[in-house]
Amino acid sequence: MKLLIVDDEDKIRQLIEKYAKFDGYETASCDTGLAAIQAVKNDTFDLIVMDVMMPELDGFSAAREIRKFSDTPILFLSARTEEYDRIHGFESGGDDYVVKPFSPKELMLRIRAILSRGGKTDDNSLSAQQPHEIWSKDSLVADITARTVTVDGVRANMSPKEFDLFFYMLKNRGIALTREKILADVWGYDFFGIDRTLDTHIKLLRKSLGNYAKYIVTLRSVGYRFEVETTEQ
Repeated sequence: MKLLIVDDEDKIRQLIEKYAKFDGYETASCDTGLAAIQAVKNDTFDLIVMDVMMPELDGFSAAREIRKFSDTPILFLSARTEEYDRIHGFESGGDDYVVKPFSPKELMLRIRAILSRGGKTDDNSLSAQQPHEIWSKDSLVADITARTVTVDGVRANMSPKEFDLFFYMLKNRGIALTREKILADVWGYDFFGIDRTLDTHIKLLRKSLGNYAKYIVTLRSVGYRFEVETTEQ
């Protein structure tokens, strides 16, 4: 598998390349967002490690441009720790967000998790069920086979990971899901502590669901549960 490493700091690029090659990955690198866009146009990569703060074009802007023609997974690196920045990163098309300074071993764990999941939830995904399965409640309609969600007649514009999270919670509706289980099943890794990836995606998902955000119930000190009334269609 081939990784594209994008960072304007030579030492960081070299560090990531060292660990990536040790894990058996082929690598290519560049130091600007503009160069990253051109690289993805000219070559095929399995994952992009993208710094956020770069000259000429920042990582978020570069990711938005790449998303216009490629669905290659993107893992952001950033010294920014605010939730707003994480949300911005995921809305720009990122699949994960790692804060600097980072542990190279943790970074490689994240990379392996993204690549092993392939943007899917594998056997936890509802898309593997019988053809053209549709779930609906009031004006919230989930076409499980087509991986589309419609809210009050309007197609929800969700990121791939939002879709994964929504369909996972939908499949397990009515069940209390711990943060650890959701992260392990949807993201494929066991990393907690200060990590806010799940909380940020829950916030984005609630925003996408509009009036139906109420179906995602927060379980204090536990996790979340997708809960609707007993009578379902």
